[in-house]
Amino acid sequence: MRYLARPQGRIAYDLYGADGTGTLVVCVPGMFDHRASFRFVGEALAEAGHRVAVMDLRGQGDSDATFDDHTNRAAADDAIALAEELGGEDVVMVGNSLGGAAVTIAALERPDLVAGIVPMAAFLRSPSPNAVVRIAQRLMLLRPWGPRLLTGFYDGLHRGRKPEGHREQLDRVLAMLRPADRYRAVHATIYAPGDEVLTAEGLRARAVVIGGELDPDWKDPAAEAAWVGSVVGGRVVMVPDCGHYPQSQRPDLVVPVLKELIEEVRAHA
Repeated sequence: MRYLARPQGRIAYDLYGADGTGTLVVCVPGMFDHRASFRFVGEALAEAGHRVAVMDLRGQGDSDATFDDHTNRAAADDAIALAEELGGEDVVMVGNSLGGAAVTIAALERPDLVAGIVPMAAFLRSPSPNAVVRIAQRLMLLRPWGPRLLTGFYDGLHRGRKPEGHREQLDRVLAMLRPADRYRAVHATIYAPGDEVLTAEGLRARAVVIGGELDPDWKDPAAEAAWVGSVVGGRVVMVPDCGHYPQSQRPDLVVPVLKELIEEVRAHA
């Protein structure tokens, strides 16, 4: 584990393939997730000669819980800073859920740095739950039961194939949620007024959109992925037997897509 120093604290990250000479890939997880969800992607791309930096969001995983901004734009700023710290050029960024919006924002902000993006099960627009769902969500997040219920919710988002080491990942998430300061950071992330990315005019990065066919976050996951694809101008890959976390549930199908995008970026650098 390494740390990236930021103005209000540190961002924890793992660096796979530190000596690799290929493309730098920066991976951004979603809310109440741990960077280890990208462990299979990191290992596979490092074996192919690339460097893969997988970060935690602010106050989550092993990042400091000292930040006061937990928006997707803040995550984009951290991803950009991490890419710069590691001397990246023509960087590929992969983002899951909230991280999908973050990498899209990063590509729009820094077209000179980010050459490829993969919004994965991405929230580029805010969901509109009804009043009953909003009340139930707030009740679920109350302590002392909130950390365990949220871990159970995280488990349920893995509809379809369960990843290898899934029990250990659930333990990481629960351990992350138990300290009061970290739980406040997760709560702040959930209710942060993130930027919607309804248009990506001027986006120069090559894009591939990945979605899980069984993702319970949307009534029609394929339709949402198609909409995201229309925004970023990228092709869409729907992954079977998979919920909200394609990077860990189906790395056998996700890694080849990422390698293909990396090669496209390198060919046009």
